[in-house]
Amino acid sequence: MGDILHALPAVTALRRAHPSWIIGWVIEPNWRHLLTTANGSPAEPLTSSQPLVDQVHLAPVKAWGRAPLSARTAGEIKQVRASLKAAQYDAVLEFQGAVRSALLGWTSGARRRIGERSPREWAAKWLFTERVSTTGRHVIEQDVELASAVAGDALEPLQPLLPVDPHAEAWCDQLFTPFGNNPAALLIPGAGWGSKRWPAERYAAVASSLAARGFRVLVNTAPGEEHLSDTIKAQSHGAAVPVRCSLPQLIAINRRVALAIGGDTGPIHLACALERPVVGIYGPTDPARNGPFGTRFKVLRSPFSQRNHARLDEPEAGLLTISPQAVLEAVDEVLSPEAE
Repeated sequence: MGDILHALPAVTALRRAHPSWIIGWVIEPNWRHLLTTANGSPAEPLTSSQPLVDQVHLAPVKAWGRAPLSARTAGEIKQVRASLKAAQYDAVLEFQGAVRSALLGWTSGARRRIGERSPREWAAKWLFTERVSTTGRHVIEQDVELASAVAGDALEPLQPLLPVDPHAEAWCDQLFTPFGNNPAALLIPGAGWGSKRWPAERYAAVASSLAARGFRVLVNTAPGEEHLSDTIKAQSHGAAVPVRCSLPQLIAINRRVALAIGGDTGPIHLACALERPVVGIYGPTDPARNGPFGTRFKVLRSPFSQRNHARLDEPEAGLLTISPQAVLEAVDEVLSPEAE
């Protein structure tokens, strides 16, 4: 989710610079609703339901990895390859720097395959026909440099175009109706690795303080993270309300909240994409590369934290030096009139 959201400002800039171009995206089915409210890959005219790309190609690459020799995997790979070749793309942009996505680009048959000179997985570069030396520190800046290489444009990141799902918007209107004029804050306690997760008990302390200030506090609850939101609800004495929702509904929620608080995880990048004020709580990942971007934000990170992508279960030691009071002070900073 985070990789897709980091690439969206670059593709949005490309779409604005070249509105007549046909743009497609190969995406895991789980994340297709970041691009479209539809379920399949037929080409669609650009609308609020699919505002950025003309065609969405669904590629369940993770499922393929779990059953690489199955007949189903072989059939799905053949289908994706056929849809890419049928589209007759002139160029492929490989934003992830990964071998598996570079291989998908290669199967498209596109004459130009553009990626970073030093990709995250070094072997991926041998599948590129053009290698771009990026200079930006943030991954969004790097992705814009890649997109600029297609036509030699000098692109700048633009606020991403995200789809509007009428059903999700109506659901969210009902969720927010009881709030009246009270601002809503979204807590995002989960993350892909335990070492990136600030303790749930500390989110509960923040929730209690925000509720005392008049905020309605919601807790994003992803599958498998129910124990985090339940802890926050219990220890905040009900001040925080867990919300289990679909991706279109999460987009709708983020359009309405006054504040989002969380670590290095996809939903916090979604809040940034929708220009919500953000407080980022960072530990083993580098916020200069993967932190909030394009919105009002404050990042908290211990000077003792070091970059480490080991997927450990326990919170990183530097992360534990960040107190609820420090988070509340960061909230005051990003919501102050001077931050506008």
